Amino acid sequence: MTYAADRIWEEVAYVAYYLHWDLDKILDMEHPVRTRVITEIGRIHSRSAEE
Repeated sequence: MTYAADRIWEEVAYVAYYLHWDLDKILDMEHPVRTRVITEIGRIHSRSAEE
C-alpha cells in the first residue's frame, strides 16, 4: 500500500508548523507514530482554543 504524497506533505507541514521539527526528523517517523503526534497536536490546539 502506498501513501499519497500530498497527504504526507500535509502531515509534515502540520508537525513542522506546530513543533518546529525539521523535515528529516518528521519523515523518519513511522506513519502510525506521525499520525499519533498529529492527533495529539490537534487535541492540544483544540484545548487551547477553548480557553
